Amino acid sequence: MQRILISLTLVAAFLPTTIQAQTACAQREMVVEKLEGRYGEVFAGGGLQNSSSVFEVWFSEEKGTWTILMTRPNGVSCIMASGTNWRDAGPNLKTPAGIKS
Repeated sequence: MQRILISLTLVAAFLPTTIQAQTACAQREMVVEKLEGRYGEVFAGGGLQNSSSVFEVWFSEEKGTWTILMTRPNGVSCIMASGTNWRDAGPNLKTPAGIKS
């Protein structure tokens, strides 16, 4: 019985994460509006991953936030990652060891 309760508790703990992941997608225009309006983020760059997804990086120099979007051909964008403490690489920053440029 205790094992079942522990299992149910673990499932419940991960449920909000699953729900959030499902709601992190919307029409690109809506997502961009939120990034620009609420977070002051601007488009930093991006590119094609393949024929069915475009990845974009958005950031706010003022607030230090950043977001990575994936947009599908149907115009739906999903937030793949986001965070704080954005910093530019700068012109003289070398590539970290182990990463090929």
